[in-house]
Amino acid sequence: MPPSPSIRPLGSAPPLRDRGDACPGALRLHAAADGLLARVRVPAGDLTVRQALALADAAEQLGDGFLSLTSRGNVELRGLPDGCAGRLAGLLDDAGLLPSARHERIRNILASPLAGLDRHTPADVRWWARRLDALLCASESATALSGRFLFVLDDGRGDVAALGGDVSLVAERGGADDGTDGGGGTALLRVGDDPAALRIAAPDAPRAALAAAEAFLTAAEASGSGAWRVRELPEEHALTARDVAGALRATGIAATHVPDGPGAFTATAGPTTGPRGATARADSSAPGVVEGPDGRHALSVLAPLGRLSAAQWRLLTTTAARHGCGELRLTPWRGVVLPGLPAAEAAGRLAALSAAGLITDPSSPWHRLGACTGRPGCAKSRTDVRADLARAVAAGAPVPAGSTAAAPGAPVYWSGCERRCGHPHGTWVDVLATADGYQVSVVRPDASPATQETRPQ
Repeated sequence: MPPSPSIRPLGSAPPLRDRGDACPGALRLHAAADGLLARVRVPAGDLTVRQALALADAAEQLGDGFLSLTSRGNVELRGLPDGCAGRLAGLLDDAGLLPSARHERIRNILASPLAGLDRHTPADVRWWARRLDALLCASESATALSGRFLFVLDDGRGDVAALGGDVSLVAERGGADDGTDGGGGTALLRVGDDPAALRIAAPDAPRAALAAAEAFLTAAEASGSGAWRVRELPEEHALTARDVAGALRATGIAATHVPDGPGAFTATAGPTTGPRGATARADSSAPGVVEGPDGRHALSVLAPLGRLSAAQWRLLTTTAARHGCGELRLTPWRGVVLPGLPAAEAAGRLAALSAAGLITDPSSPWHRLGACTGRPGCAKSRTDVRADLARAVAAGAPVPAGSTAAAPGAPVYWSGCERRCGHPHGTWVDVLATADGYQVSVVRPDASPATQETRPQ
């Protein structure tokens, strides 16, 4: 079976965008089959307990009582009624989740979720996210970015560097301010899939990211393509590291061209080495207890299919408030990290979250499984994908036998149509609903989908 046209094979022509980006936000609501949908941007996934409770209030008072976590560490509220926009905006604004109405859809910033939390790992780069968010919200030109443009900030372990950023930053040794490095060190910056990177001083990283995004806007305007993302620019207007270097020089940021930079932007398999030469946690997406450098622990849990009831969400916020440091971190694996728990309490609190239906063990059959909304929430879906997947999990066969042999350990994602909304990045197993059942393929970042087998499920 040929590759699905919705996943662009390597080297094919980028789309010509003849309309503005209609990506939903917290103020621009999307009409779905199950009511209005709001997508609340949460830069770096960082939430205070107060902000998290505001989201729970919105889900219960206005929505369907659930919160959906996205692959960018954001939150979606579904089942919203007509006429609720003003009340929703008020709830979010009061909690500090809408620092700028004109910028709220472009605050797409991913950062390594465990930065600064696990033992002997790279320093915390999340201050980059806070500074970049402030710069974005203060920039008039940034309002022209699409709601799909993505900034990725990796602390050097390689957990988020390969997640499809338009502007990606990876900290090198000593490349972040954790109170010991003094903000020194260097970082690598990459735009899109350019086979090169730029080495910059780490303190310049947030300003450099904004300058790179502004360089994209200049290129997109010159191309006349209406491109929403760096990869959509026509070849003759492609944005390269050398182009961005010129934009950085114009803002007073020195940059060194690194032709072999992409190695730092490849997903890491297995343990990584932190800036002090010690081994980092092998898989930052895995649920469980995270041992911290200061004797305190963090809990990492996943939401089954990225969906949390308001009760589950409130249990997380209560745990963060009473036993943690009062913060929650959303992850691009549709999970939540709760930092700052005393070591003696971590296992017990994790057990309580497991009892509430959250994924707390990497051996769970739901680990690495995902699905789009499907019916009845999406009118374009051919089937109730999530119900189909639940039946397959109950039967012990979330994918046909042997179909993951070509991609061991890869995430498996079920989709109701060729759009494959919310699918993973990198290598993944694609389970696509068709008129004749489910088609199963392996999708790789360097090739078009290769069909492994096709059979009804």
